[in-house]
Amino acid sequence: WHRTYPGRRDSQAEQEGRRELLSYREQLDFLNPIAQPLASRKLTRKLLKCIRKATKQKQVRRGVKEVQKFINKGEKGITVLAGDTMPIDVYCHIPIMCEDRSLPYAYVPSKTDLGAAAGSKRPTCVIMIKPHEEYQEAYDECLEEVLALPLPL
Repeated sequence: WHRTYPGRRDSQAEQEGRRELLSYREQLDFLNPIAQPLASRKLTRKLLKCIRKATKQKQVRRGVKEVQKFINKGEKGITVLAGDTMPIDVYCHIPIMCEDRSLPYAYVPSKTDLGAAAGSKRPTCVIMIKPHEEYQEAYDECLEEVLALPLPL
């Protein structure tokens, strides 16, 4: 019976699995129009790695409300946004807030990968990485590359 009717759960898991296994190239097809400056494949990998390290040290702010609150409080860090978030109204004010306070920010292609890097099963559309001596080298490297990205006009 199970073979003829795989049921909803299997197909749902399959679809989610397929979404996560997309290459960097394929993820670019889902980007929204405001995803600038976009991190390169290499920088995306570095940022996600840095987020994983920061999560271990509890030096991460995740989610629009939390990140927004700490940007307003003047907290420093790298803001990483997901480029495939729809609708963009959810978080399109964050880059402007970052620019006003001259905070570095960059987009990565996938909110699923962003959530996973922060140790969450849920996709996340924005994360702020705070500096910490435990992963300072990785942070500085990411910071340097994010600052080198051209800002959108």
